[in-house]
Amino acid sequence: MKKFIVTFLLFLSLSVFAQDGQYTITEDDYNNTSIEMADTLRSNGKIYVVVGVVMIIFAGVITYMVLIDRKISKLEKEVFSEKG
Repeated sequence: MKKFIVTFLLFLSLSVFAQDGQYTITEDDYNNTSIEMADTLRSNGKIYVVVGVVMIIFAGVITYMVLIDRKISKLEKEVFSEKG
């Protein structure tokens, strides 16, 4: 029951943060295919910095996962060797 109440209050609070509807969507919004931020970053050469940072973060996450997997495998071997 407590989870139901918390979930209900969460959804109730989300409606408070909904948009007012003060923005109107025009036909130009649907036909817009340019992304100004990406074009600006690309023209300034900063897109490579963004890609580099994303790659460093991704490499860090992969490295962390590999290290954790090795530790877990080592612990599993220790636990199963003690039992058997």
